[in-house]
Amino acid sequence: MIAAAIVKQNLDKRIALAIVRLTGPRIERIVLGLVSVSAVIASFIGEHTVSAMMLPVGVALIKFTSDDRKKVKNLSILLMLSIAYGAMIAAIGTPSGGARNAIMLAYWKELFGLNLTYFQWVVAAYPIILLEIPFVAYLLYRSFSPEVKDLSPAISALRAKVEEEGKLTRQDWVTIGIFLITVVMWMTISDQIGLGITALIGVLLFMVAGVVRWEDLNNNVNWGTILVYGGAISLGIMMKQSGVAEWIAKSFLTWVEPIGIHQGVPLLAAMSLLTVVLSSFMSSGATVGMLGPITLQIASLSGTSIVQAGFVTVISTSFVYLTSVASPACNIIYGGGYLNRTDFLKAGWKLVLVSFLLLLLISAGYWRMLGI
Repeated sequence: MIAAAIVKQNLDKRIALAIVRLTGPRIERIVLGLVSVSAVIASFIGEHTVSAMMLPVGVALIKFTSDDRKKVKNLSILLMLSIAYGAMIAAIGTPSGGARNAIMLAYWKELFGLNLTYFQWVVAAYPIILLEIPFVAYLLYRSFSPEVKDLSPAISALRAKVEEEGKLTRQDWVTIGIFLITVVMWMTISDQIGLGITALIGVLLFMVAGVVRWEDLNNNVNWGTILVYGGAISLGIMMKQSGVAEWIAKSFLTWVEPIGIHQGVPLLAAMSLLTVVLSSFMSSGATVGMLGPITLQIASLSGTSIVQAGFVTVISTSFVYLTSVASPACNIIYGGGYLNRTDFLKAGWKLVLVSFLLLLLISAGYWRMLGI
């Protein structure tokens, strides 16, 4: 609902201009800016929303550079994947970044009586996003050398277009203000009143301020998603209570014990690889819904941290850089018509490897330092 209210304001060109004002006209810095901004926004409102919101930003920069798409093919791919991959890596940054995060929070609470606050999640998960941002920008730039290195003409045209639309309206500022208030409430009071209630307070503020109407929310929210994820959580709880999750966990540990990856970081690495493979063919929410009870039970039986196992399962679902169908962000950006399916493979395999290694580094060092 919050995402629908923000998208309704059509702030895409203003976001694009704000990015290039910070980065300057050099394309390598613009790529870093696109990855960073897409990541920060997606960490709070989800990757699919950010992809839909940022797609016109990339299109504007491409069209203001050249009317002939063939002349700036690599530039187009570079800008589009910067948005998609930036949104993908960050959806796990906060509990509100995606439904898979909420599913894991529910599993921790319902299956093991463990309550993690919004702020605790951010402290544990956000560092991997901060580490991945420069790697994503660098590897994309090296994989798709752009035909144009300086976008000064495009920036001038974009600035003129924004100036025609005038300054930010009162409603624009109200939208930004309410969103920031909601984020602050998530960080401070959501552990007392719940993440959902906090989000609904933000939605109510949007409606009272006249930013969005109920009709807008009703038409732009996929209500079936609520039932899908509610069903996934129910299925996970039943797997735990019926003993199915424990049986699968014991079978898995029996299989991996002879090769020495039945505990600690090696076990987390195996969980991550399994999650990456499954999430390449299934949605991230479905993967966490199915694997969550199993990986948590494996961790519990092996003496490995269930918090680390949960984070590894969730974070690994964002490592699906290889195809356009596994991630909502990639699916939406691919639908813009600027990418071929093979473009995802060229830089994707490098990003899978780097992301996997960074996750293991975080789990072996940072998370142990936090005591989780």
